[in-house]
Amino acid sequence: MVPLTDNNPTRITPYVNYMLIGLNIFIFLYQISLPAPELLAFIQTYAVVPSELTASLASGDPAQIGPQVMTLFTSQFLHGGFMHLAGNMLFLWVFGNNIEDKLGHFRFLIFYLLCGALAALAQWFFSMESSVPSLGASGAIAGVLGAYLLRFPRAKVLTLVPLGFFITTFRIPAVFFLGFWFIQQALFGVASLQVRGAADTGGIAYWAHAGGFVFGIILAPLFGLFRSQET
Repeated sequence: MVPLTDNNPTRITPYVNYMLIGLNIFIFLYQISLPAPELLAFIQTYAVVPSELTASLASGDPAQIGPQVMTLFTSQFLHGGFMHLAGNMLFLWVFGNNIEDKLGHFRFLIFYLLCGALAALAQWFFSMESSVPSLGASGAIAGVLGAYLLRFPRAKVLTLVPLGFFITTFRIPAVFFLGFWFIQQALFGVASLQVRGAADTGGIAYWAHAGGFVFGIILAPLFGLFRSQET
């Protein structure tokens, strides 16, 4: 299912949301311009590598911990491929505008980055010894989805639904669309714990998705989700 639009037009121009989308696209274009060795080094430096974060925390050395903590934020702007980027940016474009409208520009930016960092920590918690880099905006966007579910549970999301060889559209309430998405991520996350070495497969970071969603629900009211509009 792919969300296309919603029925909650924003009252402010979502500059921050557009900026985040543009920045993600710009960095991805930079990534694919790099030769393979340089790209590998770039990912290794700016993505979250759980085993390196674990080692830095165990060392207690601020000089080691600082750069690793920064990857909780820099990793949010890296993507593993065009489809990874396109899917994330579609969700951010659809759902981010309304949340920026409710939080205001500055609070939305801090909320987005904080959800992304906490989502990365959730994934790290379940794969502390993994050497596979974790990257992508999915955790931060999951926080936006959690906030959207909380604020607009009855909003109708126009959704593409494949029926065999045909594709049709349905307007699905956000509470069902996003609720199903969260349950799916949580179940896949639990299932991944049953697979030996699952943390090192380099697959989808389900715990980042589920964690980001939960943190979004928790943090959004604290950031003013239900207050009157401020810019």
